[in-house]
Amino acid sequence: MKNLGAVARWLFILSLPPLILSATIYCEFNSLRLYQDGFEKYHISQTTGLDETELNKAASGLISYFNSDEEYISLTVLKDGEPFELFNQREIAHLKDVKALVQLDFRLMLGTAIYVGVFTGLCLFWRKRRYRRELVRDTFIGSIITLGMIVGLGIASVAADFDQLFLQFHFLAFTNELWMLDPARDYLIMLFPEGFWFDTAMLMGGIIAGVAGTLCGVSAWQLRRARKQALLNQ
Repeated sequence: MKNLGAVARWLFILSLPPLILSATIYCEFNSLRLYQDGFEKYHISQTTGLDETELNKAASGLISYFNSDEEYISLTVLKDGEPFELFNQREIAHLKDVKALVQLDFRLMLGTAIYVGVFTGLCLFWRKRRYRRELVRDTFIGSIITLGMIVGLGIASVAADFDQLFLQFHFLAFTNELWMLDPARDYLIMLFPEGFWFDTAMLMGGIIAGVAGTLCGVSAWQLRRARKQALLNQ
């Protein structure tokens, strides 16, 4: 029973980093505001010839596609007053691969959230105070691991050029070369230039660090408070 409890605790600790990471990625992929800010910052309307209304339509269409059961995306916008199929067959096939990763991220988020939620609930509603103290300590450890992960990625991004990291990610994430698109004619690249992904990665790092830092600070404060209370009771 003791070994089972230790395994459950470490599963909780190791679930925190992927939960925070996957939840952040999920929120970013579903943030219309993030897309709109990128379109404005990188002057995507000028690059694509699409007005703001059509760009918003494209962003909403992508978000809907990632959350749907559709195998392939079909997105028609207006360009120069004429209906225009935004993505070609190569882009559509690549978006299918991207959607698979987005849905994998969602399943990871859902699975870790369920485990973390159940474990937390059991610890909070269990009558033994020891379990609540262990929950706080485990949250502190999981938060430290998450912060360490973000610091490590930050050091790697400084040591290596973001272009290379972005390239290596694609080699690891995809088993084909459909992601090798032409920015001169493929609208998927025009909509989301590399600068957009750099900004998104920086925002993701900031959010994860903020969430993990908050959990770390709150749990550290709770641990110090528990120690003081234990000393007073002696």
